Amino acid sequence: MDNEHGSELGTQEYWESSYNREIKNYKSHGDVGEIWFDEDSQQRVIYWLLKQEEITKEAKVLDLGCGNGMFLVGLANEGFGQLTGVDYSPKAVELAQHIAQDNKLDISYKVADLTQPQDELGTFDVVHDKGTYDAVSLCPDSPKEKRALYLATVEKLLRTADSLFVITSCNWTEDELEQSFAEKFVKYHSIPTPTFKFGGKVGNVVTSVVFKKL
Repeated sequence: MDNEHGSELGTQEYWESSYNREIKNYKSHGDVGEIWFDEDSQQRVIYWLLKQEEITKEAKVLDLGCGNGMFLVGLANEGFGQLTGVDYSPKAVELAQHIAQDNKLDISYKVADLTQPQDELGTFDVVHDKGTYDAVSLCPDSPKEKRALYLATVEKLLRTADSLFVITSCNWTEDELEQSFAEKFVKYHSIPTPTFKFGGKVGNVVTSVVFKKL
């Protein structure tokens, strides 16, 4: 994918319309909606977090571009108690709130544009992004500038130098993420993801990488 060309996936209108449809489906059939890509990556990240001794169930976790909130539902079911999700689509936040309430889970959801400073959110021990940096990259209007603004916001949301920024992307390779983040973050860990072989080369369908602040 050419990372400099915009797409409707980078527009708020696309996601508002998509989540509006999913709210109706959820209310009618209890269907929590589509997973944008690689449903298993969510579980891989949760499993990895559970194995980290320094990440306790009291850790403050923020999910960027939370969508229907199922990543945080997964963490809540594992006993995590300080969970916040943000999305720039009010309809996504509405759907996530319905799902959390129906499952009797105490998860905080807010509408937020992550290309703007989010000082009122506070700071977190774990900041998670699955596909949100991708969507920012697909923004038809100044994607490079938007990516820089997004990363500046993420940096401020991390509580300490040991806080973790966990990102899963279907649009960028691990090397590309490392290069793009080099001014603010350093790679801490790679979470293994499925590979494929094509023309004698091995590649990854998605990339999951954990970063820390420089």
